[in-house]
Amino acid sequence: MRIGDVALRAGVSTRALRYYEEQGLLHSERTLSGQRTYPESAIERVKLIQQFFTAGLSSRTVLQLLPCVDTGQASPEAFGILTAERDRITTAMADLAAARDALDQMIHIAHHPTPEHCPALRETPWAPYEAHATT
Repeated sequence: MRIGDVALRAGVSTRALRYYEEQGLLHSERTLSGQRTYPESAIERVKLIQQFFTAGLSSRTVLQLLPCVDTGQASPEAFGILTAERDRITTAMADLAAARDALDQMIHIAHHPTPEHCPALRETPWAPYEAHATT
């Protein structure tokens, strides 16, 4: 099957397929004229790779997990990798939630400014400049 057919049926671009090959996630054969050909199973593999990416995994991590997919046997290392990735994502979500909460507070202050939060609303510690009359 040619690259365009796989891309169409898997719902990705041909550029994505080339990237997957560069990363070692997908393999093709070459015709005498140098065109890539893939087995029918490439469609399912590409869809699986997309699921891994949707789950937030990097291509390097996917490459570590694919041997388990190929053998149908999940290793303790694979479970460790998946657990570590989940923990990384959980931490990132907590960091994003904290950033969102800080922005919510800033938005509230912007809508309801007080002298405590807005220096422009405070009394100035100096008297306004007044021109002295010279005689």
